[in-house]
Amino acid sequence: MPRFGHVIGAACGEATSTRWMPVFDPAHAHPYAEVAAGDAASVEAAVAAATAAAPGWAALRSSERARHLERLADALEARLDAFARAEAIDAGKPLALARDIEIPRAISNLRFFAHAATQFASESHHGEAGLNYTLRLPLGVVGCISPWNLPLYLFTWKIAPALAAGNAVVAKPSEITPATATLLGELALETGLPPGVLNIVHGPGADVGEPLVSHPQVKAVSFTGSTAVGRRIAGIAGPQLKKVSLELGGKNATVVFADSDWRAQLDTLVRSAFQNSGQICLCGSRLLVERAIYPEFRDAFVERARALRIGGPLEDGAQLGPMVSQAHFDKVMNAIARARSEGGRVLCGGAAVAREGWFIAPTVIDGLGPDCASNREEIFGPVATLQAFDSDDDALMLANACDYGLSASVWTRDLARAHRFGAQLRVGIVWINGWLLRDLRTPFGGTGHSGLGREGGLEAMRFFTEPRNVCIALPTFTRPEHS
Repeated sequence: MPRFGHVIGAACGEATSTRWMPVFDPAHAHPYAEVAAGDAASVEAAVAAATAAAPGWAALRSSERARHLERLADALEARLDAFARAEAIDAGKPLALARDIEIPRAISNLRFFAHAATQFASESHHGEAGLNYTLRLPLGVVGCISPWNLPLYLFTWKIAPALAAGNAVVAKPSEITPATATLLGELALETGLPPGVLNIVHGPGADVGEPLVSHPQVKAVSFTGSTAVGRRIAGIAGPQLKKVSLELGGKNATVVFADSDWRAQLDTLVRSAFQNSGQICLCGSRLLVERAIYPEFRDAFVERARALRIGGPLEDGAQLGPMVSQAHFDKVMNAIARARSEGGRVLCGGAAVAREGWFIAPTVIDGLGPDCASNREEIFGPVATLQAFDSDDDALMLANACDYGLSASVWTRDLARAHRFGAQLRVGIVWINGWLLRDLRTPFGGTGHSGLGREGGLEAMRFFTEPRNVCIALPTFTRPEHS
């Protein structure tokens, strides 16, 4: 049985731990590997290794740090198929999704922030009070905590800017899906990344995450995960006045107007609800449809959802995999039962699939209003609700009738309407006639229960650095006259 150990300094593999936890194969609901069960002592060792490595890493030229990240990206790309297979089995997702989208995105994250390391610039100001210039200094040791749903995709999204900015990292991937983060940490050592610059500690949040967040040598924490855990992290970091970036949950609206080309875009609309079995914070789980097209749209959407092919990660043609764990399977099934009790009408799905593993059929529900829990609380599974609206104001009210504010998509041919909704939706990201189109230069994050701060591009580089202004007093002088 494979074992995924910590990566602390130059040490990795089985020698890094004497305590282990099972890692489950979601498609078969049985353990297939073990992961190190870390604790506060593991965090202490990792922070010590990072603290020792941080000054040397920060002292490198930006171009030298960039070359390290480029080498890691090249090595990951050379092993793309192996990483994709590991990711698919570990998380239960279709191999094609891991191979064609998620691992390539991890490679892109490393390359993008390698380039960002050489392009990140500070400011200078003069003409008012001396000559001022701003230094953007690494923080030192930072913590990166990534979730189970997009394991390597989001792990690299955090560690790449932290490393590019000159910090040493102690990272905690989810103990539910630890495979590819571990493999990447070992690969980083193979490619020559200095030991201690990237450390990986496995284990439950209470045993590893909390000691990492509370450690006085950890100067910032970047977290992606649930709103409840985000609140806990903020509560620990707040008294220490520690920087935090919190990318939390979503209950995203997909707003479909009658004038849109929705029939041609139906595959994208269905994918936006069910990709990765709905286990993406950006999935559009609340579909708001103009009443004039509601019956036709509903029937077409349900038909396309029913046609999604459910299967294990290595099954040919699989489009929908299982829930990642027994606990999450139970959570989603309970949410479906709650929707029924609230008066929801299940149009398709609504039940577990009769096969081994934690599979749930794609589920579409209508008949529920904006105030019910099913339309306000994140489910994070293959469950979408449908609501009809009568006007632009009605659509905007329904879209904003939620405490979350991560993203929304709006489908319309009306350019003025598109701009208006872009300005008035209370979310961090608005897509017009598309979904999950990502330019890595743009800010990423949400409002309300969806978190604090922004990731991506210069936002990430600024988060992982400390600005320091240097003001040089200059003698006064008289400007020369121009002839």
